[in-house]
Amino acid sequence: MSASTLETLFGAEEMARLRAVASLAEPVAVADFRSAAARARLAEVEVLITSWGCPALDDQVLRAAPRLQAVLHAAGSVRGHVGDAVLGRGLRVTTAADANAEPVARYTLAAILWASKKIPFLAPDVRTFRDDWHYRDRKCLPVKAEQVIVLVGFSRVGRRVTQLLRDLGLGRVCVVDPVVDPREIVAAGAEPVSLAEALPHADVLSLHAPSLPETHHLIGAAELAALPEHAVLINTARGALVDTAALERACAAGLHAVLDVTDPEPLPTDSPLYDLPNVMLTPHVAGSLGEETRRMSAAALTELERYAAGLPALAPVTAEALEVQA
Repeated sequence: MSASTLETLFGAEEMARLRAVASLAEPVAVADFRSAAARARLAEVEVLITSWGCPALDDQVLRAAPRLQAVLHAAGSVRGHVGDAVLGRGLRVTTAADANAEPVARYTLAAILWASKKIPFLAPDVRTFRDDWHYRDRKCLPVKAEQVIVLVGFSRVGRRVTQLLRDLGLGRVCVVDPVVDPREIVAAGAEPVSLAEALPHADVLSLHAPSLPETHHLIGAAELAALPEHAVLINTARGALVDTAALERACAAGLHAVLDVTDPEPLPTDSPLYDLPNVMLTPHVAGSLGEETRRMSAAALTELERYAAGLPALAPVTAEALEVQA
């Protein structure tokens, strides 16, 4: 990880916890594996703690690290650096994705809570209409006593959002996930549904699926057209889940959207999504930021302590899991 990422993830408390269980040497952190110093450390290292921006752990890197036993990721997805070379060698790989899911779930919950009254889209208009608030009735309606909330993907975030919604008794929660056993969804207090049957009834469509070839442009023109006129699309997952050109057309026609991720990211400066009053864009802030990230470093340190104690990993990454996870 970079020096700035190290500083964000590992404060004094985290470094003390790290030093209590691990033997460290210089350089403690590297941004890539090409330097002579990095290569010298690789020859000795038993455990790598990785985070955002870690280079691929390819065959060349692994040959330089003959003692490597574990890769503990202090962030979410390991797709950027863990592949067949790592998993084929049988290394212990863990992720802190559960810790990163919490702020994303909270952002999503806030967006859902605001969606029924179109709060993100009403607030900017106060500056325009000022003392004439009749405009709210045109944008707010319909306000329903119970929303139909459709979650696409029963991922870590999807599961946590389901729990938050059920704890608060908010609406009817439907989950679209063809990979997960429907009994798990029912046990969580939600309804397993297909995308086609859910879309026409969705007051909120919130995306929580991984970006895979099978999910590329999962939400396209036909899916957007199937949504009710008043629906709100929320995307905190991956921009590539949605066909951007189709989304631009749908939003220009009136679809409301809360987008923390886009494809590409950021959008081109001439994208109409920037200027549409029914679109709220945020710059990929739903996930962990600042000291929130230390939940992830704490998770990685717990995995390190368990490794040192000979205990099984809490959040292992397997080849099978990686096929359907972000």
